[in-house]
Amino acid sequence: MPPPGMCLYIINARNARSGQGSVTNPNKFLDQDFDHLHQYCLRNNLRFTDKHFPPENSSIGDGLLHPSEMRKIVWQRPKSMVKDPYFIFDGTSRFDVRQGGILGNCWFLASIGSLTLQDEIRNQIIPAGQTFHKDYTGIFHFRFWRFGKWVDVVIDDKLPTVDGRLIFVQSKSPNEFWAALLEKAYAKVCGSYADMNAGSVSEALMDFTGGVHMSFKLMKPPADLWDIMCRAVKSKSLIACGTPQGTTSANIVLPNGIVQGHAYTVTGVMEVMSSNCPVRLVRLFNPWGCGEWKGDWSDRSPKWQTVNVQDRTTCLSIGDDGEFWMSMTDFCQSYSDLDICSLSLGFLDGSTDSQWKYKFHEGRWVTGTTAGGCLNNRETFWTNPQYHIHLEAIKGKSAIDNGQKNLLVSLMQKSNKRNRRLASNFHIGFSVFRVRVFLYKGREGKMPAQFFMRHAEASSEEFLNAREVMAFFRLDPGEYVIVPSTFNPNETSSYVLAIFSKTDSKFDENSIDSLMISKPVPTEVINENDSAVTLFQKYTDQYEEVDAERLQKLLNENLVQGNSLDFGLDTCRSMVAMMDLSVTGHLDRYEFLRLWGRVVTYREIFYRTDVSRTGDLSLSELRNAVITAGVQVSDDMLNLLAFRYGGSKGNLSLESFVALILRLECMSKIFRKLSDGKGIHLHETEWMYLCMYS
Repeated sequence: MPPPGMCLYIINARNARSGQGSVTNPNKFLDQDFDHLHQYCLRNNLRFTDKHFPPENSSIGDGLLHPSEMRKIVWQRPKSMVKDPYFIFDGTSRFDVRQGGILGNCWFLASIGSLTLQDEIRNQIIPAGQTFHKDYTGIFHFRFWRFGKWVDVVIDDKLPTVDGRLIFVQSKSPNEFWAALLEKAYAKVCGSYADMNAGSVSEALMDFTGGVHMSFKLMKPPADLWDIMCRAVKSKSLIACGTPQGTTSANIVLPNGIVQGHAYTVTGVMEVMSSNCPVRLVRLFNPWGCGEWKGDWSDRSPKWQTVNVQDRTTCLSIGDDGEFWMSMTDFCQSYSDLDICSLSLGFLDGSTDSQWKYKFHEGRWVTGTTAGGCLNNRETFWTNPQYHIHLEAIKGKSAIDNGQKNLLVSLMQKSNKRNRRLASNFHIGFSVFRVRVFLYKGREGKMPAQFFMRHAEASSEEFLNAREVMAFFRLDPGEYVIVPSTFNPNETSSYVLAIFSKTDSKFDENSIDSLMISKPVPTEVINENDSAVTLFQKYTDQYEEVDAERLQKLLNENLVQGNSLDFGLDTCRSMVAMMDLSVTGHLDRYEFLRLWGRVVTYREIFYRTDVSRTGDLSLSELRNAVITAGVQVSDDMLNLLAFRYGGSKGNLSLESFVALILRLECMSKIFRKLSDGKGIHLHETEWMYLCMYS
């Protein structure tokens, strides 16, 4: 049995701090270790078969093929398909790739085409040394960037075929299989081959680089788009584009040769002199491996006769291989989107890599606690996660004076679904606020609701139903607060917020770093020599002690009121364990009075903060109740409390609230008593004692 999720959460956080999840030390997808599995197969003379992505119909997925066609599929290893298979034969090239006719994953294959043009990035995705010859065991692996972390994905080499032919991506050479195996590894990450059907080219570009992504709408391109593209081609960038969707979802080939709703690779740019006039040309590749543009500057266009022989020889290649040239003007008219993914932001303005600083943070929006929605929701917007950034000046001048953009913000929502097609995106965006009022400068913790009554000085252009939204800003030096959010409140999702700044900047989450507990706001005073003592004596046993069952009866008869739920026996056992100083399973008078004073105080806080008068606390009321109880917690901790103690409708009963606050106080005291100021060292038995009786 795997360890509990919170244990894995802590392990993953520690691993991330130590560098795990980087491109040089990727996480093991589904906990599969390629080296260990490979060595095991070698020692035992086995051929690897992947139990997590088995050669079965479930890995194909639903909706791609008719059941009668599914029955024809045979999973074969390359050595059974051809006499002398190669993983890579004579290098990798975009011309190796031929999209299969069944799966609509041109967005992925267009990204592969771009990948082949960048050796460094390709070598990150495709680890070296893989072959069908030396030490072959039928196991391969690839690496992808997924939501802030690199993962190493293990697969076997059994591929789906019909009549001995691959049914998905194929290589130009029938005995080369790197593209088919790469596609299979990505299908495993997505959940199945069917989960790759339809997608955005930006998704694959980011998963291949882990870099910064920029998207441009070609209906209104920036004035310097040509310069940006030229720098991107020369830098470590992957570039792809897409055409507008037609009236149907089908890939209709227009009379000019362009395919509707289709992704293409941008493979080059060049400026030539045509009849003594400069013409800007863009080279594109169709992942079908055929089907080309038929207009000006196409393979057989007479325009090529207007350029010098050297340019014509360098650029022109006649043949239906899927690659062609077109003018920049025709490019912007024929395509709707251009996506560039790079390991650095230098392609945007020609600056050196060192001038851009990169920081990112993983977070969550949780219904009722940290999912406040957009600015339309004035009362809850402030509960969203907040990030404070202090921008320094560029060489003593403001960014606006220099005319340079100095901040890029990227917000990506993460999917927790194993199958890509089951993931549903929310409309997400972010707002950026300038901190002007002296009262708020240098403030620790969240900005209050009053702060956000002012308008956002800069924000993402719109909330998008997309995996990622981004915006590029030119901001004066100073303090800013960035607030990522979903458009609607109470939408639970995880996200990655990335900040790229051109100057030194301080970037912190506006949240409490550690648990802080102080005395709660005073309520009624408990008279230990009167009512509480009398109450204790009424329910005590012959030894003048109260056990969990007697405590349950006492609380339900004297504390619960109205429509509040009764205290359960298990909760009362936990309360006894937390207050039981002698570890006897009972509370004596002193221990009971300590507990009763807290319980009464927390009950009064509960009803005071139940402003909706429903007899329970909504998750939005929980934040105020916790603060009133003298507890300050981070957003992450508040989210965990909501998960652990909230009901199915997101509400907390009196029982849950009292148990929650008592446990916070108890666990905080345990840490302070046993800590050396940095952490705790426990023997196994000590750890088990604490876990099993507290």
